Amino acid sequence: MTRESYEKCMRLFETHHGLRRALILTDRLLTAAVFLAYPALLAALFFTRDTRFLRCLLVPAVTFLAVSALRKWINAERPYEKWDFRPILHKEKHGESFPSRHVFSVFVIALAFYRVWTPAGILLTAVGVLLGTVRVVGGVHFPRDVLVGAAIGVAAGAVGFFLF
Repeated sequence: MTRESYEKCMRLFETHHGLRRALILTDRLLTAAVFLAYPALLAALFFTRDTRFLRCLLVPAVTFLAVSALRKWINAERPYEKWDFRPILHKEKHGESFPSRHVFSVFVIALAFYRVWTPAGILLTAVGVLLGTVRVVGGVHFPRDVLVGAAIGVAAGAVGFFLF
């Protein structure tokens, strides 16, 4: 997105408060759904003594730490920092925009679900696409942030869950 497209988007959401609330609520609900589903998956695998438990725990955890370190090292500006506007999604954090950790997390968790229960993996993939869109429209990430976050999540999941 360009500065002009962000400004146009911000104006739209400033004049339509219902849309603004819907975007904020969507961001919160999607994030909460994924971060409740993942511990539920781990609990189910643990209590059924499923051999996939350790892999479903370690692949997202280790890669989350790696993505967090990468973000700190790159320390890319967020759209609202670069173009000085107030994002729709409240955020005061500076830097660490690239890659999107929210989107990365959804996609690596979706791959864990694919490994255990494919329909949930498909649903979480759709949630990841929607969440990435919300984070860009909300002004807290550039499209490249969410695309690379998704790509790293898929790659980490593919390697961690399917190749090993």
